[in-house]
Amino acid sequence: MEELSRQAIDYVLEEGACAAGIATVETLAGGPPSADLTNVLPGAKAAVSFAVPLDQSLIGPYLKKEDRRSHELDNLKVNALASGIAAHLAHWLTCKGYESVPVLANEQYRDDTPRGMLDMMPPLSLRYLAVRSGVGHFGLSGNVHTPGEGAAVILGAAVTTADLVPTDPLPASENYCDECKLCMNACLSRMMDAEEKTTVDLGGQEFSYSKRGDYLRCELVCGGFTGLHPSGKWSTWSPGRFTIPEKDEDFMTAVAHAYEAYSKRPEAPGGHRHILMDSKLILTCGNCQLICHPDKDERKKRWRWLVTGGVVVQDEDGTLRAVPPAVAKKHMAAMPPERRALYEEVDTDEAVQDQPVSVTG
Repeated sequence: MEELSRQAIDYVLEEGACAAGIATVETLAGGPPSADLTNVLPGAKAAVSFAVPLDQSLIGPYLKKEDRRSHELDNLKVNALASGIAAHLAHWLTCKGYESVPVLANEQYRDDTPRGMLDMMPPLSLRYLAVRSGVGHFGLSGNVHTPGEGAAVILGAAVTTADLVPTDPLPASENYCDECKLCMNACLSRMMDAEEKTTVDLGGQEFSYSKRGDYLRCELVCGGFTGLHPSGKWSTWSPGRFTIPEKDEDFMTAVAHAYEAYSKRPEAPGGHRHILMDSKLILTCGNCQLICHPDKDERKKRWRWLVTGGVVVQDEDGTLRAVPPAVAKKHMAAMPPERRALYEEVDTDEAVQDQPVSVTG
């Protein structure tokens, strides 16, 4: 088993992962339901966890709101690569005589929660596997970051009945997260609690990160439905201006309303066919992940890029472009109310008054 474990880790590193480790039923014992390997494979004993890096050179132009599509394409390809590595590793282990299954890097949700797949709860948490097996540390945001690539990674895993040898977590003393809170400042949905933390026990070791709000918060902003900072001075790549609620219980209505408007907007270039949407999902955020870099000066620089990159608007042909805040206001004000209602709340009387009146006789 020691040799097979070594080969399994080498396998994913040779296929493009930047870090890898092994978690087992024992090292995950006592964790939340999504730390249970048998959720995806009855009789499972271990999981090979790994991280695949995003292209760091594309993050700057994305945060500056100069080039959205290049990072989006890279993100989609790295997600596909992580899922593909997991699939091939699972097949390799199965051929060695151990039943194994891959875990998708994204868009694999449980349907037995109160709102089903809308809760976006995975059958198996790739984050828990990663921190317990030594792939990376938890940052304050709850994202997993590696020592070399920061949080700009996509996680993957394959679960197996092979009794693989577990690897140790990274030492807590080596975690570069100093709780600078730039990840929180970059999150318009206020997904992360600034004071309260969540602590999970995995095999007798505790791991902590900021308590998260309702995942519909992430859907509203990271889904691209809205994205303007309350100051009006900067935005995500979303041209939406819908109000972001304060309370978790108000997000279902907000998401439903914003999604209806989103589905009527001109289709922006690129995008991805997400399982929870009929319209394409346009990558507009992920800022908490992309800002988190091992070098604190680099983190600060990325934060400045984000907040000085302007406000995104959408043209009638679907093009997304960043402009100064004052120009964005004029752009929105020049729209007919029925079109402006696709991006922000519009007074009902104003929209009705703008409708053409047919006169006959």
